[in-house]
Amino acid sequence: MLRIFWDAHIHSKYSRATSASMEIPEICRYAQMKGLNLVGSGDFTHPRWLAELKSSLMEVPETDLYLPTGTANPSVYIMITGEVSTIFEHEGVTKKIHHVILTPSLEVAEQINDRLAKHGDLLADGRPTLNTSASELVEEVMSLSERNEVIPAHAWTPWFSIFGANSGFDRVEDCYQDMTKYIHALETGLSSDPAMNWRLSSLDRYTLVSNSDCHSPYPFRIGREANVLELDRLTYDLVVDAVRKKDPGRFKFTIETDPSYGKYHWTGHRACNVSMSAREAVKVGGRCPVCHRKMTKGVEERVEELADRPPSYRPDNAVGYVHLLPLQEIIATVIGSESPSTPKVWQAYDVLVTRLGAEYSILLDVPRGELAKVAGPEVAEAIIRVREGAAKVVPGFDGVYGRLILFPELEEERSRRETRGKRQPSLDRFM
Repeated sequence: MLRIFWDAHIHSKYSRATSASMEIPEICRYAQMKGLNLVGSGDFTHPRWLAELKSSLMEVPETDLYLPTGTANPSVYIMITGEVSTIFEHEGVTKKIHHVILTPSLEVAEQINDRLAKHGDLLADGRPTLNTSASELVEEVMSLSERNEVIPAHAWTPWFSIFGANSGFDRVEDCYQDMTKYIHALETGLSSDPAMNWRLSSLDRYTLVSNSDCHSPYPFRIGREANVLELDRLTYDLVVDAVRKKDPGRFKFTIETDPSYGKYHWTGHRACNVSMSAREAVKVGGRCPVCHRKMTKGVEERVEELADRPPSYRPDNAVGYVHLLPLQEIIATVIGSESPSTPKVWQAYDVLVTRLGAEYSILLDVPRGELAKVAGPEVAEAIIRVREGAAKVVPGFDGVYGRLILFPELEEERSRRETRGKRQPSLDRFM
């Protein structure tokens, strides 16, 4: 059996706010370092990126997957994927929904582009904005090939998602209408995990997938969320079939960041540096206790609105998941770096992956003793705490990522360094 680490949702250099390094060689280089062996191409709807994909990829016979041209030792396969945004009116309300599209070939991708071009300017962005409904999008894509797959992207983020508090729906059927029959999966996004989605009985039929939605190729972005499958062989159809059938025998688990780490987990107001849990947000009526403006409703609060099950509920035959955080984020927290991309963090990271293997192996499998020999006892302890679910995260809110806490003593030292004016106000001050 082949173990497949798959990140289906990434972007190219042609998407807004995306690194110029998002090109096939760099994507594959860092994907291999991470431990991914299947990644999405991202952005196939952009004509220039599609042209680059055609010139830089070669199709692998009998797989409907691709490799970089001239690859001698295959390690990272490419599935043709892209994300699109649909904006449309539903019952007098503007809806903005993002979708990930999987397709089995560059030829079919080109046919999809021909259809979608009539709904928007595909050259404007790697993730184009289309003036069409979600159901019409699915109808267009599936009419070309029923091997295509459409997945609602980052299903709970406040903007641009199927269940988003600001422009989404309460039910999958309301969004996709008679095309719901073609929806087999939902993408959890950084601010939710499977356990949160299990609280809605209406979602039991859907496979929950996790992807990075990365805008840079570096290991603290690509593969920060991913899907783990075990297959007899790697082909487009076998991957999609495992998703469509929600088969735990082949779809083993997803890799999730702690949802608190996501930028929209808690309800809050970034301008006033205020955030709070769903329960606290309800107490203040969703208004910022500093400026009294409406706060951005977090995913936790939105899930509470729609949930019909308690937090501890797990459906039968559910695909499992693990919480992990990028290795560079862990190293940065231990050494007190403000960024996972500093030279000191990169140096420590390079030593670990050079001597111990790909990042996923380090995070999931390498024993504490081996970790300590290479990285030292503190980094080893931090990795084990993340692996065992003992790490804590100060929840993210209103576009601000959550903050990882591995050792209370480090957190106390950090707090002493911060000035009182930079600390987030406690809700108690305003009650």
